Amino acid sequence: MVKTPNEPNISSNAHTNSAENSRLTIELGGHRPFLIGIGGCGMSALARLMSEAGLNIQGCDSTPSPVTQALLDASIKVGFDEQASQLPEDSDVVIASAAVKPDHPMMIEATKRGLTVMSYPEALGVCMRGRTGIAIAGTHGKSTTTAMLGCALTDAKINPSVIVGATCAQLSCGALSENKSAVGFRVGDGKIPIGDWEGRQGVLIAEACEFNRSFHHLRPTLASIAQIEADHLDIYGSLDAVIEAFTEFAKLIAPKEQGGKLIIAHDGAHRREITAGLQCEVETIGFNPASDWVIGYESESGQVSVTDPDGFEAQWRLSMPGEHNAFNSAVAFALARSVGADTKLLSESFEAFVGLDRRLQLLGTRDGVRVYDDYGHHPTEIDATLRALSLSENPGAVGGRLICVFQPHQHSRTRFFLDEFATSFEHADIVIVPHIYFVRDSEIEKHRVSSADLVDKLRARKVRAMHLYPFEAIIEQLENLCRPGDLLVVMGAGPVWQIGKGFLEGECV
Repeated sequence: MVKTPNEPNISSNAHTNSAENSRLTIELGGHRPFLIGIGGCGMSALARLMSEAGLNIQGCDSTPSPVTQALLDASIKVGFDEQASQLPEDSDVVIASAAVKPDHPMMIEATKRGLTVMSYPEALGVCMRGRTGIAIAGTHGKSTTTAMLGCALTDAKINPSVIVGATCAQLSCGALSENKSAVGFRVGDGKIPIGDWEGRQGVLIAEACEFNRSFHHLRPTLASIAQIEADHLDIYGSLDAVIEAFTEFAKLIAPKEQGGKLIIAHDGAHRREITAGLQCEVETIGFNPASDWVIGYESESGQVSVTDPDGFEAQWRLSMPGEHNAFNSAVAFALARSVGADTKLLSESFEAFVGLDRRLQLLGTRDGVRVYDDYGHHPTEIDATLRALSLSENPGAVGGRLICVFQPHQHSRTRFFLDEFATSFEHADIVIVPHIYFVRDSEIEKHRVSSADLVDKLRARKVRAMHLYPFEAIIEQLENLCRPGDLLVVMGAGPVWQIGKGFLEGECV
């Protein structure tokens, strides 16, 4: 973080405005923030929270989008000229998204002017200070768990503020409400209005992302850590370094006497290393009967049960398939109960929760082919998603097939996990692989591995696989390939979603 000698005193103070919906107030001591990359999920949510607090927010993004249009509609100034001259003269705090490089013209100009420059994780951490922060960590499931928890606490009248890295139609009003609006944020009460923690500072829920050690800027009261696996190895280099980063994150949780608690996966989270010497309370959760919070799951019915440390059991029927989603909902339940939310309302909320965009999202049906879209881009996520769809939909029972279009995300991740990727498609009948999505890797890394390498690995395992590009060619292939009863799932963190949309609309993108 670049600081000036007169760095603003940024603190998070909450209050309830009786004239309108409760809001989060973020005081920046009279300073005027400018957000670079304001069109991203997290950045746009941060802008909304600050704007709702009464701050005069401005920002820019590289291209117009539905997100930037929504910000404009909310009277937040957004520009698309990112030249240095467009950085407002009256802005003295700059907040930059993770996608913004140090050589960005506005970043150079901000440094030249001696402005305070903050990253998005730093700004989010500032918002969490002075709040009842709940941070959701782990290699997988952060967005889903965050959205589930946000909806559940809204339905339980805790009325939290939430920032999630995807849009969810139920987040703004709760899963039990008929009102729908696809958003990635909500602004809640300044004080917890009901339950065992009534009167405490209002809840702020956010994902605790391990990429680039971003979660080290958060200061949560409560946190969860799900499964920890090797990922972002272009940053960490080894699993040991990933575990060390999670260990440092866990140390940031408030101590037990301040209500601090960590709920960590009983298995798969390296909990002995993570929890050693922590000052917060620690409880485990999992399908293992030795867990403090014991989960049960019936895949055919979607029935989830959770038995708390006192032996009380709660149940709900989950519409989202998969053992991994049962785990996500159980973690959300344990965290919600830890702030005193009503058990019955939580169960009802989880039953009504239908998911969020790009997380096992049913896009629609065309000519008897059901089309799903999913963000999964790690081998474990791919296996869990395809397994869940195979069990819940069972396309083979009607003579159908599970067809997967998977776009690898980054060349370095593809190279690091090439063998693991090759084993994660066993539930798919046909796999189509477009070009690898190139994000932040070097040109050298780009030439070390290709989609054809993954296809060769899959074929060696007797998986019917092919490499096709561009997206138009894949849609044309799907037009000829798919038949009634098939299940088509489009997966990846890049723009691969365009294929599912294009197939449904019967047109090339």
